[in-house]
Amino acid sequence: MKEIPLSTCEKNFIIQAIKQNQRLDGRKNDEFRNIKIHYGADWGSVMVALGETKVLGQVSSELGEPKATRPNEGMFYINVELGPMAAPHFESGRNCELTVQINRTLERTFKDSKSLDLESLCITAEERVWILRVDLNVLNHEGNLIDCCSIATLCALMHYRRPEVSIIEDDVVIHKESEKDPLPMVMHHYPVCVSYCTFDEGRIAVADPTVIEERTSDSQMIFGINSFRELCCLNLGGSSLTSSALLLQCSKRAAHHAKYVVELVKATLEKDLAARESRCNVGFTECLKKNTITSLAEDRLILKLRNFTFEDKEVFRKFNEGFCEDEPVTMEETFQDSVENTAGDKWETSGVENCDIESLQNREEISFDTEVNAPTQQQISSSQKRNSSSNLPSDSEEEEQIIL
Repeated sequence: MKEIPLSTCEKNFIIQAIKQNQRLDGRKNDEFRNIKIHYGADWGSVMVALGETKVLGQVSSELGEPKATRPNEGMFYINVELGPMAAPHFESGRNCELTVQINRTLERTFKDSKSLDLESLCITAEERVWILRVDLNVLNHEGNLIDCCSIATLCALMHYRRPEVSIIEDDVVIHKESEKDPLPMVMHHYPVCVSYCTFDEGRIAVADPTVIEERTSDSQMIFGINSFRELCCLNLGGSSLTSSALLLQCSKRAAHHAKYVVELVKATLEKDLAARESRCNVGFTECLKKNTITSLAEDRLILKLRNFTFEDKEVFRKFNEGFCEDEPVTMEETFQDSVENTAGDKWETSGVENCDIESLQNREEISFDTEVNAPTQQQISSSQKRNSSSNLPSDSEEEEQIIL
């Protein structure tokens, strides 16, 4: 199934709203959506919700042989799956361009920046190492998948505990959790991705874009920044990035947001560990507090559009007053106002006051009679012209067909 294209009206509406520092979900251009993190019962399972965008992450580990070039280091892989559950236009089993971009960006952010200590995953040099795999399954795609996937990867790695092992007579024995406590992952720093989209030929930057904003934007900026404000990855896409000042400004804001996200992740981890130590119920059951199909959905916002002009402002005056004062406005009142401001075929600001519906109906009948009589006179004049033209000789067949 192909993705539904956006109309020109939708694109123009979004661009004009962003120029006025307004967005469809009620945020400003530099505001981010709320982040919700829920951990599962197993180690390394997490679900991250960035607004309506939701990603499920799970870390798994197994023993394997190291690479010949790096015999003292373990291996680390990231896999992102986009299926029909995320959006109807995604196909299961096929890697689209977006999947490749997310995988490559996450590898550069976590793997190439050496955020995870791979040497701690080594058991026996050149023989046995731990192989970590982070599987990310996108549950819903509502924009800014890279940020949500990076937060899910960070949470899963920090939450995961690998089992303890021991070597007995050249054999590697994996101990259960009841025998020995599992070990957490060793991480040097905590990177996350922060995305921006540019509009108006690179003059306006929008943080945490939604799907419709990503499809309307001119270009995209992705910053991979850790809590120490160090740049781990930078991905620029598009052709309208001409302002270096805007790039530096967005990078500073991204650094502040990255520090906030890391602190939030650490706070949620401490809360989960405290719940496990006190033998409380842990898992994804906290996500479904309501027994409804929309329990994970965000609350819808009612927005009032500003700075929009109409030809006749008096027609929509009572609607605006009713919206501001929360008073109901009937269609009969607005219809009376609209008819009061009409004269002929054009809208005018002056009209008749205190008119009822019967007088309006009589006025409509009179206008209808005048409209009916006018075409009859035009038909008579046109028929006379046709009779006069029929007496004249025609020079071509086309003129004869027109006269007939």
